Amino acid sequence: MEEFNYSLANLPVEVLDRLATMLDNSTCGWRQLAQAVSEEPKFRCSERDVTSCSLQVLSATGSPGRSFLDLLVERSCSMLFLLQCLRKIDHREAVQLLTAMVSPCKTATELIRVTVQPSSQRATLGSQVVLTCKASGPPGLSYQWFKGKEEILEATGHTPELIVCPLGPEHQGSYICRVNHGNACVFSQWAQVRLVQPSPGTSPGCSSNIFSGSSSGVHIIYQPKSQVVSEGDALLLECTAVANPPAQCQWYHNSAPMPQSKARLLKIPCVTTAHRGQYRCKVFNLYHDVWSDPAIVSIGPTSITDPSWVAVDRGLESQEVDRPIISAGVCPQMTNPPPLSKQFYDTSSDFKVTTTDKVALLIGNLNYRYHTQLSAPMADVHELSNLLRQMDFKVVSLLDLNWQEMHSAVTEFLLLLGKGVYGLLYFAGHGYENYGNSFMVPIDAPASYTSEHCLCVQNILTRMQEKETGLNVFLLDMCRKRNPNDEVAVQPGLLKVTANIVFGYATCVDAEAYEVRREGVSNGIFISFLKRRVCEDEKVTVMLDRVAEDMGRFEITRGRQALELRSNLSERRSLTDLIQTSDCSVAYSTRNLQWAVAHVLPKSHFIRFDCGVKVQLGFAAEFSNIMVIYTRILDKPKEIATCSAQLTDFPEDVDIDLKKSNQETLLEAGSLLLIKEQLPSPELPSLYTRIRSLQRLKMELTFAVCLRYTYVHLEEEVEERRNVTVGKPLVSKLNLHQLRPNSDSSSLSLDSCTIAEVSSFSEDFATLASNTWSLFAPANADKCQDKMNYHSY
Repeated sequence: MEEFNYSLANLPVEVLDRLATMLDNSTCGWRQLAQAVSEEPKFRCSERDVTSCSLQVLSATGSPGRSFLDLLVERSCSMLFLLQCLRKIDHREAVQLLTAMVSPCKTATELIRVTVQPSSQRATLGSQVVLTCKASGPPGLSYQWFKGKEEILEATGHTPELIVCPLGPEHQGSYICRVNHGNACVFSQWAQVRLVQPSPGTSPGCSSNIFSGSSSGVHIIYQPKSQVVSEGDALLLECTAVANPPAQCQWYHNSAPMPQSKARLLKIPCVTTAHRGQYRCKVFNLYHDVWSDPAIVSIGPTSITDPSWVAVDRGLESQEVDRPIISAGVCPQMTNPPPLSKQFYDTSSDFKVTTTDKVALLIGNLNYRYHTQLSAPMADVHELSNLLRQMDFKVVSLLDLNWQEMHSAVTEFLLLLGKGVYGLLYFAGHGYENYGNSFMVPIDAPASYTSEHCLCVQNILTRMQEKETGLNVFLLDMCRKRNPNDEVAVQPGLLKVTANIVFGYATCVDAEAYEVRREGVSNGIFISFLKRRVCEDEKVTVMLDRVAEDMGRFEITRGRQALELRSNLSERRSLTDLIQTSDCSVAYSTRNLQWAVAHVLPKSHFIRFDCGVKVQLGFAAEFSNIMVIYTRILDKPKEIATCSAQLTDFPEDVDIDLKKSNQETLLEAGSLLLIKEQLPSPELPSLYTRIRSLQRLKMELTFAVCLRYTYVHLEEEVEERRNVTVGKPLVSKLNLHQLRPNSDSSSLSLDSCTIAEVSSFSEDFATLASNTWSLFAPANADKCQDKMNYHSY
């Protein structure tokens, strides 16, 4: 790979010209490449750079692509980095050219790379199955499909897409594709094709020949692909079909028809969070109709749009005040998501600061009982959780905690700290500041709350210092206006001079914090900017300074919300610092086990009912105190015509929206952040139930599985029930609802009462290791105050 480390300047002019021609493309060209290279700061293009490249089209011989490549050459871009970015945007032609030019000495086998693997499919008798395998490499690649060890000799057996139609029992089995170049070849992964029972009233949509003669049918030859896009980007989905007579298209978003979307290409010029979810295309003619495969669109790092806004007063009066603001008409683009933690660490330095461990507690309060409801904390906590895990933090993420639960959560958080450990506390919710002390408001705080009903952040800091931590970071995404109901000046314990404290406030003293509010999930202003910088391998204060600068350049927040940084950090400590456990392996292992206790999911349950139906119960975690249960029918006897398994009879301790239980999609079940494809065997039909507030579970979680089924030729429905106990999942083991007894070692309290450092880890730790959940990656006043609500149009 030495050739790839050379600068682009070493490429011949004719190669750069050919690359430029390929990049002068509106759908996959230099603009998409500019976005991909921007994750490396020195290659990030300014608005002026982009405009300069764009203006090249006005010249008869001008090329925006060549102008952009010249910029990369000036900034000493390497061939390897360009190749990586071209692969990210899936520009296969450019990848093929650059690879062939730079590595002529490499064997063809080394150059062939399968870019699209065939996926297993389940289809009905007589329908059509399309298996796709695509590869990049030297020119002249050929494809050959095999079923088991037998070569497929039909016409499509020698193309990237193998079409099996009509599907019969003989077509079930394992398929693999061989990509050839001369004598060299590589194989794709195996894909399974299986027959399933057709749904009533559906058309197989496939004739025995591809519309030869006068036969009719509908065949989808290009399926829409799942994508991850950023807010503000353009979304393009394609569904191409051949049909006789000619077919029409109708696109659906989350099962709802899109009235204006009736072409094979679905174009959304500016994506928002409202566009996340599942897309399918229905292709039909006079005789047949078929559905495309579902395409999941996920929203990555967002672009904050600039529409009019409304500020909602989240103070004690909870009154709404409309304040129209001018629109700048420009959407500032967010950068790409940060790379994984292993790429953050610069090992070139002789000295690198390390830590003994990294622990983070993230609390998001949104469903307040007596104050304005918030919307952003859920997305904020989820997003920051994922980013911190990439940097090897042990993260506990909790939503909607009352006073007792917040106290207990902080106590358990303190138990995970120790000498040299980095501790990070993030809070999104209502809050206020009096006499220099910051207070976090629980969801059960009364209308006229005081410090007695809240948690004092400065008191938590004194407790953290007792642990001799290496770094104490507080990220407070809440308002800081004064609370007129609270005249008590709380006296926190004396702080030590440790030179390792960082406070990142979402807003200034006596000011409000704001959130972007749209349909679905959305971020607060603070996290919208923080998530672009938090994974940078820089001193924490430098990173937060850059976040403050980014916020200051955003016109709508300018003069209304500005990040405030307070710190006495003397060393160059970064959130990306490596964990060094050699001197504290016992303490490190103990923390691992203590953290793992709060992140154990139940094992999958398999239930065989008396009628012969086999049901699977699976479990997934959205937060440390929110779990999704999915039920699947794995097997049923032939004499049973229909059956469904639903969950019921949950304990009153946990919070379940019965209207959203046992739903066919995660979105319908209220889970806006989990993605079906992250679950095991996502292709199997499932019913989803979302369980919140697990921290309030007092006993083991017990519920009933209700199986309803009918026999062939009988209309009467039969019901069977089984009670299931799954123990205490996730954070429920910590019993956060219980009062913590007074500590014998410290008289310091989180507000006016003393909280003990008493662990509720009473479980047998040895049984946990085999079933510990790796949180998904694998994520504001009465915030006493106002939050800005940006409504997306």
